[in-house]
Amino acid sequence: MSHDNTTPYISELYDAHVINTLPYYASYHQETINLIKSLPEKPKIWMDTGCGTGSLITKALRVFPKTQFLLLDPSEGMIDQAQKKFCTLSKNRIKFLDPSPTQDFSQKLDEKVDVITAIQCHHYLSKNDRKKAVNICHDLLKDRGVFVTFENIRPLTENGVEIGKAYWKNFQLEQGKDEEEIDAHLARFDVEYFPITVEDHLTLLRESGFRLVEILWYSYLQAGFYCIK
Repeated sequence: MSHDNTTPYISELYDAHVINTLPYYASYHQETINLIKSLPEKPKIWMDTGCGTGSLITKALRVFPKTQFLLLDPSEGMIDQAQKKFCTLSKNRIKFLDPSPTQDFSQKLDEKVDVITAIQCHHYLSKNDRKKAVNICHDLLKDRGVFVTFENIRPLTENGVEIGKAYWKNFQLEQGKDEEEIDAHLARFDVEYFPITVEDHLTLLRESGFRLVEILWYSYLQAGFYCIK
């Protein structure tokens, strides 16, 4: 099967498969929304990079009725699926940016944004491109703006990697996925996506200039972080 994005699934099938692949996937979105709800002020502009089919923003729209959402993804296929979800909404609520990976984003925005989310998209990047992507997110934010990212992460030891993979495999087996498909998915680790440790994430985010860097969520081989500019 040919793919129109960096995940193992074509855009039309992504939503159905990701829930059975990533443990607690819905929690990534809910914890992100809960965090943004906890901020002193509700965001005026929220940019979601690596937006995929728009699942996070579908939920956020109901919670933040006065927020404008900017959607960015490198895959035209993902953008097409998201546009179908939001076809009845005005540009005052949803604006689609030109397809681009975060690290290459150069489109001029009318103003800096209050929130940027990057959910399960930057772990596909090389070390240099990941650094570029985080720096771009930092630059696009207003002062005191918030960056939230969830990524596949690398445990601190090689034994931890193997245990984490076994843990992840068992989850997918319990979801009814085929063992051959699971093994092919886990074989992408360090080949098609390049996870780094929690410690490396914290270092990168601090070196990018964020004044506050925190761990938001951590389980299996995934973690979430939030930062304030």
